[in-house]
Amino acid sequence: MSTIVPDDMIEELVHRFYDRVRTHPVLAPIFNQAIADWEPHLATMVNFWSSVINTSGRYKGNPMPKHKALKGISPAHFKVWLGLFEDTASNVCPPDVAERFTAKSKMIARSLELGMFGIPGLRPTLANEAR
Repeated sequence: MSTIVPDDMIEELVHRFYDRVRTHPVLAPIFNQAIADWEPHLATMVNFWSSVINTSGRYKGNPMPKHKALKGISPAHFKVWLGLFEDTASNVCPPDVAERFTAKSKMIARSLELGMFGIPGLRPTLANEAR
């Protein structure tokens, strides 16, 4: 069984990550347009990651509809998000914990990307959509 990650580490990771997101040249326009009040979002993300990493059950919700509603997002944004998240986790957490966060983040990103854009290679092209 994995060790419980302390709440203060989860909170630090979430806050540092989103501090970086809010100023990132690629991610900031999308996130800052979608999130008017960051404090509730950060609290939700701390609860989300507590639930993911520690199975605490603190997060109650479905992230897919909110992500589908985002404007201007593409599959390429997931790679940017993952790189920034992995870098932040490696700076905040011990290596074993950073790896747990990174592994979970990759699974979550893949699930969101599939839900939002379908399977790569099977996505409709503009030519197919015009028919």
